[in-house]
Amino acid sequence: MTEKRINKETVNSFSKEFNKLSIQVSLNGFSFCVVDTINGAIVKSELVSFAGEQTPYHLKKKLASLFNKYNLNKDKFSEVVVIHRNKLFSFVPKSLFDEAEMPNYLKFNAKILANDHIVFDELDNYDMVNVYVPFVNINNYIYELFGEFIFKHSGTVMVESLLSNQSNVNEPQCFVHVTQKEMEVAIISQKKLLLYNSFNFNSKEDFIYYLLFTLEQLKLDTETIKLKLFGSIEEGDLLYNICYSYVKHVSIFVPSNPTYLTELNKTSVDFTILNTL
Repeated sequence: MTEKRINKETVNSFSKEFNKLSIQVSLNGFSFCVVDTINGAIVKSELVSFAGEQTPYHLKKKLASLFNKYNLNKDKFSEVVVIHRNKLFSFVPKSLFDEAEMPNYLKFNAKILANDHIVFDELDNYDMVNVYVPFVNINNYIYELFGEFIFKHSGTVMVESLLSNQSNVNEPQCFVHVTQKEMEVAIISQKKLLLYNSFNFNSKEDFIYYLLFTLEQLKLDTETIKLKLFGSIEEGDLLYNICYSYVKHVSIFVPSNPTYLTELNKTSVDFTILNTL
């Protein structure tokens, strides 16, 4: 995947800091993780969920407060990664991608403005491009604090991670990543992505509706599809149980995580962050 970097001359190239900072931001919450890359240890982490969806302006203010709380705005990092999670995205086959047409890829699936800044991630190994609108105010804030950094869309991270771990699986599988009032659905068959989409939900009924609707659109049988749930969900809770009522093969998916994750509660680190460490 081609990484996008915002360039700025490093002020202190001899910094003794070797920590890496990964941040995931969405209008429903955010999380961050600081890893000591020398010792392979998690230094700081937190996951914050909002009671209601925020505006990008308030998201930036809350993120700034968190940075002040942990003194992240005073630290130096060997690398900074920002992951944008929103619904302003569209996956496009690389053979059909034209950078000049990026607004057209989005306008039928998302509400975009004429002045929206549109970018793309390349999934080099899978001949796909993810076109999306990042939170520009968050990027500007991170740039002001740290200079050079990398940013990606959460869908890029999730799809690339899942595809890279499906080398020996050919039957269709449906992966659902659950966060605060959000669900990301990825369906993979024969090592190819059939669908990736994201939905907001307020109840377990919303959750199962979006899931079953997605399976129906792809003509996938609830008796045979393998449904793998992960994130803010566990066996026996309301979301898991309603899935089990409608889908025969349901399980909790355990992504392969860095070994140092055992040092802390796994729920405090977002899946997309883990896959950028």
